[in-house]
Amino acid sequence: MNIKSLLLGSAAALVAVSGARAADAVVVAEPEPAEYVRICDVYGAGYFYIPGTETCLKIGGYVRYDASVGSRYNGYDGVWNMDKRTDKWQGTWAKTAKIVLNVDTGQETEYGTLSTHIGIKALNSTSRVDGDLAYIAGGTPGYSTTTNSAGLDSASIKLGGLTIAYQDSIYADWTGYAGAAVNNSFIEYGDYANTNQISYTFDAGNGFSAIVGLEQGYSDTIDSYVPHVVLGAKFTQGWGGISGVVAYNSVQDEFAGKLRADINVNDQFSLFVMGGIGSDKHRGTTDKDAYSYEYKPWSGAWAIWGGGQYKLNEKATLYAEASYDADKDAAASLGVAYELVPGFVIKPELNYTRWGNHAGPSGSSLIGGDGVTVAPKKSGWGGVIRFQRNF
Repeated sequence: MNIKSLLLGSAAALVAVSGARAADAVVVAEPEPAEYVRICDVYGAGYFYIPGTETCLKIGGYVRYDASVGSRYNGYDGVWNMDKRTDKWQGTWAKTAKIVLNVDTGQETEYGTLSTHIGIKALNSTSRVDGDLAYIAGGTPGYSTTTNSAGLDSASIKLGGLTIAYQDSIYADWTGYAGAAVNNSFIEYGDYANTNQISYTFDAGNGFSAIVGLEQGYSDTIDSYVPHVVLGAKFTQGWGGISGVVAYNSVQDEFAGKLRADINVNDQFSLFVMGGIGSDKHRGTTDKDAYSYEYKPWSGAWAIWGGGQYKLNEKATLYAEASYDADKDAAASLGVAYELVPGFVIKPELNYTRWGNHAGPSGSSLIGGDGVTVAPKKSGWGGVIRFQRNF
């Protein structure tokens, strides 16, 4: 080996060592292991574990838009006007936009499932009156009224069978309200407005369950230390179910109850019928007056509701409903719920309503814009179309 070869080899070695040391000097941080959200399917679809906890969380709700048209007496508040040229009650339109955001949690404990629910809502409604009415503030023809509101829709804490909540009355919720129609409460079936309440539900695990609850009330808010009392029981199976509920109104010292039967004829066709009865000792002095209270908001001693649904195909469901009470009030609805895409439902609906032995929501005749007393029309047709995105 000569001197030249030795020098070249040494230089190459130094370059290699220097390169290795330079590479060692650059430290590349290892990526942190990704922590993916874990699905929680214990409480149904949409739940996931809050990272670092054993609590499951679900965020959901809906955005809804309704547009209705028809007579004042078709069950849509504010949808009316009087044309003094013809002295006829005519229909006009009303529109409502509503959003509800729900946040639900669930966690298993030694005392059973601990769950919470929070519902926040916001509402905007607009109606138009084209007639000239002194009855309405100023009686200005061709004006619109708009209202906006936002607030707490519902809130609850549940541990096992115990529920402490601000939500729909047990009296309305336990028997499943009154069908799928948008206009299903012309003849009201119970106080579905929110109320403070505490209840305990017993679930036997074989389809039978029962509930006992104490409520503050919404319109008949308790004025003593005695709360409203609600009791209910139900039995559900694959063929359908039977449910019943009774309530004591401590303010009015009145009792009311409802019984409902649901029948699943087959996978496409289902029916329901529900009847309500209540004490009526505060009934008015005339035959045309009918006393109502929080658990018996219908007129007269009894009322009945019924209807059915038929699944036409994967997207469309046809429904029809009707109701009637002891004071000869009547209502009927026919509509289609069409799921255009998953989560987006369009629901056009036709309605007919009739007031029976009393004048209707006004209580008596109204004063027209020309100062002439006019008798309100007791029946009418109307319609509504609903767009709703559920998520």
